[in-house]
Amino acid sequence: MKRLIPWLAATLALALPLAARAQMPQPPEVAAKSYLLLDMASNQVLAERNADAAADPASLTKLMTAYVVFAALRDKKISEDQVLPVSLRAWEERKGGGSLMFIEPRDKPKVSDLLRGMIVNSGNDASVVLAEGVGGTLPTFVEMMNRQAQAFGLKNTSFKNVTGLTEPGHQSTARDMAVIASRIIRDFPEYYPIYSTKKYRFEGAPASNENNRNVLLSRDPTVDGMKTGYTEAAGYCLVASAQRDFPNGKRRLLSVVLNTTSMEARATESQKLLNWGYVAWDAVRLFEPGKAIATPQVWKGKTNEAKLGAEAGVFVSVPKGEGGKLVTKIERTDPLVAPLAKGQKVGVLKVATAAGAPVAEVPLVVLEQVDEAGILGRAWDAIRLWIK
Repeated sequence: MKRLIPWLAATLALALPLAARAQMPQPPEVAAKSYLLLDMASNQVLAERNADAAADPASLTKLMTAYVVFAALRDKKISEDQVLPVSLRAWEERKGGGSLMFIEPRDKPKVSDLLRGMIVNSGNDASVVLAEGVGGTLPTFVEMMNRQAQAFGLKNTSFKNVTGLTEPGHQSTARDMAVIASRIIRDFPEYYPIYSTKKYRFEGAPASNENNRNVLLSRDPTVDGMKTGYTEAAGYCLVASAQRDFPNGKRRLLSVVLNTTSMEARATESQKLLNWGYVAWDAVRLFEPGKAIATPQVWKGKTNEAKLGAEAGVFVSVPKGEGGKLVTKIERTDPLVAPLAKGQKVGVLKVATAAGAPVAEVPLVVLEQVDEAGILGRAWDAIRLWIK
């Protein structure tokens, strides 16, 4: 079933079934054990299969490694120009058989170099150096990753290392990976462009190591990230993000495919999902951010009405051509009695198709604070409420 991701909710879990599959566009056949397609404009999952099944995430793990490093940069705990030492532990990643940035203990890479080495080259050695630089030790950094997963509300993700090498208990899901990737795009737009880098080679590394393994960056000019992964246990995995221009604005889709059979398959299946999402679905803006959707009466307040709306506006994804046939309905708890705090949830806006299939359920919040009236005003409204 299709569901809506309520990003403003603390759990970041999917909240509302959209409709029976028979009433919605049917996704293409996708040759992956699990997958998910997210429309980031509306925060709706357009297609999924086995999206909550536990899977080995391979180097998709480095999405969370990167998120924690980005957070450290934001909080001024490290800087992009800071040089981090290459430990023997990081250098020993050469023995593990995984992807490398090819750095050695004598090198003096900056954080900015290491980020590109981790993201573009998928370097396990770069991941270890960054983790040690931010967390002090690898176990401490892994704890930071897991705390962040908990803060996102990810109940099916557990990290045991920073690289994605197969290890008992190291697991995630397509849905959880979509949340992590989406949070990178939303929370760190200044660092997201690193994921579009097609080539990067640290001085002294083999020339054959410079290409980004996300081949969609070269095939589709609208694809601008994100991350590949492979282990024998995980198969070939890819999180891909594309942004295309439409008359009503830019629209970003994010696809996650896990456990395909080859590098070509993960690219082909991801492209298939992205193209289908753009062709079969429309993104519709129903209400602007911060604009009043309703102005109901308020009792015992200094003002007689409250402005209710959605802080982030209301976007919905609907089957192609259905945008002009949507039906909206407001449900709220009455009566509204002051004081009302800005941002206080007081109801929901329900959106459905003309046929009655639910599309979205968006929290309605108070846009402007409503203070209590004076004692006489409160007393008068109390009488009126009693009579009513």
